[in-house]
Amino acid sequence: MSDSTEGKGDAKPKIKHDWYQTESQVVVTVLLKNAPADKVKVHYGDRSVSILYSSNPKLSISAPLPNTDAEYSLELELAHEVIPSMSSYIVSPSKIEVKLRKKEGHRWTTLEGEGAEEKVKAIPQAVIDASGPAQPPKLFKKDWDKIEKEIKKMEEEEKPEGDAALNALFQKIYGEGSDEVRRAMNKSFVESGGTVLSTNWDQVAKDKVEVKPPDGLEFRKWDE
Repeated sequence: MSDSTEGKGDAKPKIKHDWYQTESQVVVTVLLKNAPADKVKVHYGDRSVSILYSSNPKLSISAPLPNTDAEYSLELELAHEVIPSMSSYIVSPSKIEVKLRKKEGHRWTTLEGEGAEEKVKAIPQAVIDASGPAQPPKLFKKDWDKIEKEIKKMEEEEKPEGDAALNALFQKIYGEGSDEVRRAMNKSFVESGGTVLSTNWDQVAKDKVEVKPPDGLEFRKWDE
């Protein structure tokens, strides 16, 4: 971070510049207010950037010399390389913002001079050889047959109570019974209004199954 004072004599006010960075860019900000955009020139090099503001159209940015009539000029020798073709600048009422695209994605420790780069130590070859060839990751394969057996075993070990136990019993009889057993159960249950459930087809096939409510209860139809 640094300040800059440019121009003729000490009467010129100080103009500060600062910088920050992202993973891909270095941004240089010049706090120059109300500079017309057409009076600002920026030149990018691989390791340099030049910023010039002058009301004199004949003044070239390629050679901004001291004691000229340039209102402001800034020359920076950058710590690392940038990509000129991907760099740009914006002039706003409060500042000039120059965006320099990094050539390498590492973090800059300084804007100018010889910037230090973080060095990554290589893994010793002996360690690589000792670890042996890289093995492909093992794919985890589920044994669905085993899982199905475990679920069935858990279901069998469950001991339902009350109505749940009775319903489970009926389901088992219906599922394991013959076609005649299923027909008998369906016919008796429907015709008796759910009060009779018989597995004897020979018995229920002859006549309509009568309603037999539990002791102490009276069977009534919904429309009564």
